[in-house]
Formats: sequence, structure tokens, C-alpha cells
Amino acid sequence: MLSRFGRRTTITTTLGKGVKKSRQPQGALLLRSQQQELCSNKQQPCSYSTSTSGNKRKKDQDQEDKPFEIPKAFEDFFGVGNKNNQQQQQGGGRRRQQHQPEQPPPQTPNANVILGTLLGTYILYKLTEPSEKGRELTWQTFRTTFLDKGMVDRVVVVNREQVRVYLRPEVLSLGINNKQLFYFSIGSVDSFEKNLEQAQNELGIPSNERIPVTYRDEGSLGNALIHFAPTLLLIGTFMYLSRHTGAAGGSGGGGQGIFGIGKSKAKMFNQESSVKVKFKDVAGADEAKEEIMEFVKFLKNPAVYERLGATIPKGAILSGPPGTGKTLLAKATAGEAGVPFLSVSGSEFVEMFVGVGPSRVRDLFATAKKNAPCIIFVDEIDAIGKARGKGGQMGGNDERESTLNQLLVEMDGFDSSEHVVVLAGTNRSDVLDPALLRPGRFDRHIAIDRPDIGGRAQIFKVHLKPIKTTEDMDQLSRKLAALTPGFSGADIHNVCNEAALIAARHMKNQVDEIDFERAIERVIAGLEKKSRVLSPEEKKTVAYHEAGHAVAGWYLQHADPLLKVSIIPRGVAALGYAQYLPKDQYLYTVKQLLDRMCMTLGGRVSEQIFFPSITTGAHDDLQKVTKMAYAQVTMYGMNEKIGPMSFDNPEAEQTFQKPFSEETATLIDDEVRNLVNQAYDRTVNLLTERKNEVEKVAQLLLQKEVISREDMENLLGKRPFNETTIYDEYVRKKV
Repeated sequence: MLSRFGRRTTITTTLGKGVKKSRQPQGALLLRSQQQELCSNKQQPCSYSTSTSGNKRKKDQDQEDKPFEIPKAFEDFFGVGNKNNQQQQQGGGRRRQQHQPEQPPPQTPNANVILGTLLGTYILYKLTEPSEKGRELTWQTFRTTFLDKGMVDRVVVVNREQVRVYLRPEVLSLGINNKQLFYFSIGSVDSFEKNLEQAQNELGIPSNERIPVTYRDEGSLGNALIHFAPTLLLIGTFMYLSRHTGAAGGSGGGGQGIFGIGKSKAKMFNQESSVKVKFKDVAGADEAKEEIMEFVKFLKNPAVYERLGATIPKGAILSGPPGTGKTLLAKATAGEAGVPFLSVSGSEFVEMFVGVGPSRVRDLFATAKKNAPCIIFVDEIDAIGKARGKGGQMGGNDERESTLNQLLVEMDGFDSSEHVVVLAGTNRSDVLDPALLRPGRFDRHIAIDRPDIGGRAQIFKVHLKPIKTTEDMDQLSRKLAALTPGFSGADIHNVCNEAALIAARHMKNQVDEIDFERAIERVIAGLEKKSRVLSPEEKKTVAYHEAGHAVAGWYLQHADPLLKVSIIPRGVAALGYAQYLPKDQYLYTVKQLLDRMCMTLGGRVSEQIFFPSITTGAHDDLQKVTKMAYAQVTMYGMNEKIGPMSFDNPEAEQTFQKPFSEETATLIDDEVRNLVNQAYDRTVNLLTERKNEVEKVAQLLLQKEVISREDMENLLGKRPFNETTIYDEYVRKKV
């Protein structure tokens, strides 16, 4: 046999002792029939060879050959496998074994699948084939071939659309099989009857011998399936939803398909859970943490409280601005509680199906009772806890309201001996239903506000732990806390992350203080827009605008101390910005508010003084000033004509009526306008007097683009007030 490359090839095989190959080139294959014929006696070693020239057989024992491994593709052909075969090598008298991974057996088709496929094919064929086989005719053929020759015995009209023709037995003599079915289609029964009667009249057939016509309605399995198709489709859709809802629903569906849609989607955490957040990871909210820890202590050791006659409050509302740590406190509670902790979002109660929300509330509290002592945390409870009758539907069923009613019943339905505590988080506590906030449901209202400078320093210490830096952690955290007034915990985390990203962008080995300062600028003012190139005129306008802010604030006693001024475009629309260091202040006087308004108007006034026309750059400043003026007049009672009245309406977003008359509204507008004009005139007088200082600052800005507090002191001298900034108070004092 010629090999693949046209050379003589010899293969020598020894069954039972392994597979051997001579030193001839590879490539020839042995036929299965030859193998079976030559190796029928398996007790004796069998050697065979094949060659195109009829080479003689050679003995294996005289050859020192390497073991030959048959390719996997030819194992079945030779009937010899390579799995765990013991191969013997004659030279040296040594044996060795080659172990190969056991191959999985070839998969055979499932008999049920084959039978089902065949059965389905047969049923489909029977449904689509005609009920009776026959030859189709036309009306003309029917008349000339059969009717005119008197061969028709009877006709049957089937389903008012087909006529079957049955012939007389006498047609056998004419060589026609009367058992064969002939048929033709008709448009209408009336037309067929009219044509048949006319044809028989023309043939002169007497009325008693005329062809009988019968009518029949037949139904097929295919038609039945078509009629039942909508029902079958509905059943199939229901089964599909049942399976996929159970598979994709996870904990929400409870693995019960569509029937488990009313099950709670709450996630349970316990001692074996992977929650790694502890109370030590929560900083800047010491009072709130103490309140939450009291709940945890009660659930861990209730006897200490119960022997004194105390009962634990049934629930607590965590309220505060976004990013202040409400959910983080809940995570820490789950990590520290040592009891089952059920966490669910308020939006998960309401679905498109009616009744799902109340059902999930019932299932949630049933699960909590089974695992008592237990803590339930409902995040963003305002999704279902809004006051009833506000923003609800005009008619029909309000699913959110039904869910709230069920929540009220469940919270007041179990007694405190079951040791189930409900915690909830929201940043809109003002819209919650009063029945939800009353004692007996959410007894405690824990307000989590933005942290003060000490709290910010603590939060910075927490978030600086994973940051690689050579700076002193305590001093760095205090300095960053002073530079970030009004920042929440989420903002602080963002600053630390941005600082690490900036350091990585500059290929540094550690994060330096300058990286944190750049990160603060990134969070406050936005990303630096290097691609936004200003024209010389626009750059000059921005420089004088920012110089007006800086100089006005420098000479106003109650304005916030300046930290930095920049004319580098940032964010979406900011062409320049000034950064200040405001104190953590909670009360303001009329004079303090007026100084703030004047400092805010400094940019517009500077444009008016130094340029022939003003620009749109003061849009944001004017909004802030207007808001401050309206607050003084309508909320704080700081206007003499309006008097000590406050028209602050927390529900103003949901009402279309103002809480005052049109005359009062006109008076309010007039007083706000007078207040803004008063601040504007005062700022004009101040900057006109300090025109040279504004010129110096603007020219330095055009030269350096960014100037600091030290640059301002070198240009203008120290502020003419005895002041100590929050930076001096907190950073420069000894740690």
C-alpha cells in the first residue's frame, strides 16, 4: 500500500503486548478485515505487515522498535485503545506504563429524543396531508367527462367549499375505477346548485332521476389546533414565565416561578455572611452610631434591658442628605449585629402586578419572625412611605398606598417580645406619612447631617488607610478636612479615589499632598478643560470677573476667607472659579448675608467698571444672590415691610397655590429687588474705591492663571480684620 507521500510503509502490530512499529516510514493504514483475519487467535502474538510490493512478514522479536501509539482518530478502526495500555519494550528487559487521561465515552443519542422527533414528524405529516386522496377536476371537466355521460352516482358538498364526485358501478366496464375520488372546488353553494340544475335541464334528466346532492361538515385535527392556538399560546406563555421567573428571580421569586412573585426580595445576612463593614469603619457620625449600636446591644443581650422594664423601640428612621452614611451604617449593623439582618430596597415592593407589594411586606415580616431576634433595613423607604393623598393616583388602585397600609399594619402588628427591629433610610423624611413616623412604629428619628470639620478628619483617616502615601496621616487628614467644608462622606471618598487616580496618571509611586489638592479642585469645580481655548478678550473678561470676586471678599469683613482664584476653564460652563474656606456656621445675621451677597456680585460689578458692556458670565452669581434675597424676605423674616413672617412651604412642590395673596407676592418681589439693588450699589462703591487693587489681581491672574492666598497677601497686604480662619484654627494647631 502506498503511503500518503508515495513511499513503502510497513506496520507491525502485536496484540496483547502493545503496539509496535517498525523503522519504516509511517503513513499506511491496516484494513479492519485484514486485522480480524490475521489476529483471530488472540492467544498467540499476531504480526502482520502490508506493502504495495508484497513484502514478507518480519518478526517482532528481532526488532528493537519504539512503541507506536495509534492516533485517537483510528482507535475504533483498529479496535485497540490507548487508555492505560501497558507497553513492553524488549530491549533492556524493562517494562513501563503510559497512563493517559481517560476519555469520556462517546455520547449516544437519547432514545426518547429520537422517538419524540419521529412521533412529532408523523403527527405533523398526518395533520397536513389531505383527508382523502383523489383527483382534482374543474367544472367543465366534471360536466363533459362524467355528467354528460351519465357516470355520476351522487355528489357530496364538504364544508360548503368542495364537491366530491362518486361514480356509478357501471363505469367499471369503461375502464374507470369507481372507487377513485374526484373532487372540485366551488365558490358558493348557490352558484353550484344553479349550474348543476341548469346542466341537468339541458340533458333532459327527469326530476326523479336527478343526481342527489348531500352536504357534510368535516373537521380536521389541524383545524382544531388552529382554533385552540390562542389557548395553547396562553398556556405556553404562562409556563415560560413560570420557569424563567423562578430561574431569574433568585431570592425574589424564591425558586417558585411566577407563583413566587409575591415573595420578599430581601437579602439575609448573618454571622456567616460576607459583610466586612464594621462600626469602626463608620466615622463622622458618632451620635447616629451610638443610637444604632443600642439596637444591636438590645438584640444581642435583651435580658439586661427587660429586667429593668425597658422595651426596645420598634424602629428608627435614618434621615439625611445623600452620601452621609445611612446605608453604610446599615451595612455596619449587618456586620456587627450577630443576628439575622434582612436588607431590602423600598422600590422592590412595588411591581406591575396588583397585590405584589402587600404580599412581599407580609412575607418579609414572616421571615423576620421566624428568625427573631432580627433586624430589617428598608433603604429609600420614601418609595413606599410617602404621605397618602400626595402625588397619588386620581382613581383606581394605588399599589404604593396599599403597600404602605400593609407596612403600617405589620409594624404595629407584632409585639416587642419578638425582638424584631425595623430600620429605614431616606433623604426625604419630610414627605413620609405621619402614621409611619409615630411612636410604636418608627420611634426614633436619627438625623445624619454632613460632618463638621472634626468628622471630616475622621472620615479622611478611614479612607486614607488604603492610600499609599508618605504624608503624615493625622496632619494630612486635618488639612484636607479644612479644605473640604460641606463635603459628605461620599464626597470625601471620591476625593481620595481621585487623588490616587491623579497620582497613577502621573506615574508616581505614592500619592502626594498636591494630588489631594488637585482632587478637591476636580470635585468642586469639575475637570480641567485644556481643550477649551479662550480668546484674549474672553480671558481678560474672566480675569477681571474673578478679580472682582476676590477683591470684594478681601475687604468685606463677613465674607469667607479666600483660598485660591483660577481662570482655567473647568467643568461644563465654568470659565473660572474662586475657592474659599467657609466656617462651619449655622446662624447668620443680616450683615453677614449682605456681605455674602456683595462678594457674589463682585464679578458683575467688575465687568461693569472695566468694560463697556457686561457679559453672561455672572448668570450663576445672579441666581445665588436672588435665592439669598428671597430667603431673607420670605423665610427668615428679615424684611421690615413683610415683617416677621415665614412663607416657607415644604410642600410647595406638590401644590399649585402660593400661601399668600397676589398683593403680598408683589410686595415680596419689590423688597427682593430693593435688597439686591442695595447690595449691588454697595459693591459698586467698594470696587470703584479699590479699582487699582482689582487691576493688580487681574493682571497677576492673566500672568499666572492661578493665584493663592499668599499671592493676594503680597499684592494687597493682609485683610484689614482680625481674623483666624478655620484653616489656622484646625490645621496649624498641634495634633
